[in-house]
Amino acid sequence: MNIYQQHIQLRERRRGFHLITSEVLQAFPEISRIKVGMFQVFIQHTSASLSINENADPTVRADFEMYFNKAVPENDPDYLHDDEGSDDMPAHLKAAMLGSSVMIPIQNGRLALGIWQGIYLCEHRNFGGPRSLVLSAWGI
Repeated sequence: MNIYQQHIQLRERRRGFHLITSEVLQAFPEISRIKVGMFQVFIQHTSASLSINENADPTVRADFEMYFNKAVPENDPDYLHDDEGSDDMPAHLKAAMLGSSVMIPIQNGRLALGIWQGIYLCEHRNFGGPRSLVLSAWGI
């Protein structure tokens, strides 16, 4: 079994849902060495998350942002955690809802994503800064 791991830092992005598949693949050429295995992308933050979804139509990403802003509004007077701004607690809740990692099978040296699937960085802060990812792959 081969095991590979890499840390990468993504540039700062505006709040929203961003396709990062190509950046992740470019940073992790070791995937091509695995015939059958698994690939995990883990984000080391509590106010941003990861997801897999539509990679072709950018309106899907805009609709994701709209939905989560409605579902988890800013400035809720019931939030206790508000020291870092009105977007902070909603960002933590959104990240908890979406999750901190994605797992993708590897087949013949490539991610086994569906034809319309891509990896999203879900940035929930107005000014979240650069984001750190841990990429891990294992298989034969």
